[in-house]
Amino acid sequence: MRIGHGFDAHRFGSTGKLILGGVEIPHEQGLIAHSDGDVVIHALCDALLGGAALGDIGRHFPDTSAEFKNADSQKLLHRVMVLLKEHGFKVSNGDMTIIAQIPKLAPYLPAMRETLALALGLPLQRFNIKATTTERMGYIGRAEGIAAHAVVLLLEEQ
Repeated sequence: MRIGHGFDAHRFGSTGKLILGGVEIPHEQGLIAHSDGDVVIHALCDALLGGAALGDIGRHFPDTSAEFKNADSQKLLHRVMVLLKEHGFKVSNGDMTIIAQIPKLAPYLPAMRETLALALGLPLQRFNIKATTTERMGYIGRAEGIAAHAVVLLLEEQ
């Protein structure tokens, strides 16, 4: 068994869509990023890669590469899952926390949970996602951006 932890944060400022956990969230601003800015999936990818000792998302999908400009993060997650399988790992379970002052995310968490559990090949009872605020403290509390943490347990396939 191996544990992986991932973190990502992006600031608001894009005129594009706000996508979190593969779900489009109605909001007047998107997140500034080289890809689609999905901090939830980026944190999850880092947790998966870290648990398997395969580096991080920046190593596999560098923001200096035109190939990943405006990339759909769900496709990046799929590529990470292929890498895990190639290296003999499967996901046992996962837990995520999104940290955002705005927008309110509770109505979208079930769709994110379903989307990500499916992408990881997990039943819903083995994947959790929740959201919190920073009670108006720091850059997130000032509504300057969104962050996410992910923890996963990986099993080595025999």
